[in-house]
Amino acid sequence: MFESLASLEKTVLQLRKKQQEATKLRKRAEKQLKEVLSSQRRSTSGLNTIDKKIESEKEDVSDVSGVLNQKNSQLASIERLVHAAQERLSREKETIEQTEQEIEFSENPEEKQYAESRLRSLKDHVEELTNEIKSRQKTAKKITEDVAKFDTIKSKISTKIQKQSKSKPSLRETMISSKKAAEKFVKEVERRTKSEESAKRALEKASSKLKELLDKRKTATKKKKATKKKATKKKTTTKKKTNKKKTKKKKTNKKTTTKK
Repeated sequence: MFESLASLEKTVLQLRKKQQEATKLRKRAEKQLKEVLSSQRRSTSGLNTIDKKIESEKEDVSDVSGVLNQKNSQLASIERLVHAAQERLSREKETIEQTEQEIEFSENPEEKQYAESRLRSLKDHVEELTNEIKSRQKTAKKITEDVAKFDTIKSKISTKIQKQSKSKPSLRETMISSKKAAEKFVKEVERRTKSEESAKRALEKASSKLKELLDKRKTATKKKKATKKKATKKKTTTKKKTNKKKTKKKKTNKKTTTKK
């Protein structure tokens, strides 16, 4: 029984150590799973954030492109008006030269007076055209500056989109690898948990058996002590009886001797 008890105690210690090791391995697997899941969440969140930024920036590019198209249309329209005004100005100047020649060589006072009146009107028109051209050129310059500014904005946004798009493959790769690792560690955690539970059941079974043996040993010891105590008590009682008989016999012998 004692050999069996010692062997069982050794088994319980081994199983307890095995369970502790299984728990340690399970916790390590859970920690690794937590880390890869965290990495997966970060990469997924990063991808979502980049997608949202790219989408927002594409909308910004679209808005800027709309403004640019509008500005370019205005610029093209102004350039056409300036070109038309310059052509009219050129014709008016030619007409002025002709009118000046008519005035110079005119012999009829009425014709000369009419030509001079027309010349004043032509000069007024030339001044109006000149002012119109200057005003439109000034507006065209402002629009050209706006176009350059919006082109710069569009270029910067497009560059940001390109940079963010380049970071997506690495994040996607991290997400995929994290997902694969997570699947692996989920199985690892399941395996380690089963191993831990198995070790726990074996330990509980061995501990229960050990307790049973210890209880039996304790009961046997108590019984042995009780038997021993009973035997000692019986022996003491017998000895007392024997001593009483001896004392009685001695007294009887003494009385007989006295009578003689």
